[in-house]
Amino acid sequence: MQLEDMKKEIKALVIAKGFYNKPEDIPKKLLFAFIELGEASDAWKKGLPQEKIAEELIDVIFYILDASRLACPDMNMDEVFQKKLSKNLGRPFQYGEGHRLKQDEQTEK
Repeated sequence: MQLEDMKKEIKALVIAKGFYNKPEDIPKKLLFAFIELGEASDAWKKGLPQEKIAEELIDVIFYILDASRLACPDMNMDEVFQKKLSKNLGRPFQYGEGHRLKQDEQTEK
């Protein structure tokens, strides 16, 4: 299933369940995504089963895609994802532990 298909499924869920469904609800949806991310982190720290962690992460995706549906309805998220992935792949090696290791090697020289 592609992101655009997921947005349609989430929209159907939102309407069926009477969840927030207006552009002014976007900040709530983003806050809920952040809360769900915290729940995923908490589940991981507590050593809960992967299934529980994955479920919380999917909740994050639900809220993000639902917010995107309202915030940028004319954007195809599949295309935006591919464009952003290509952009990130084209960036220089500079983030994370690998970046620090590379700096340490240069400092030692």
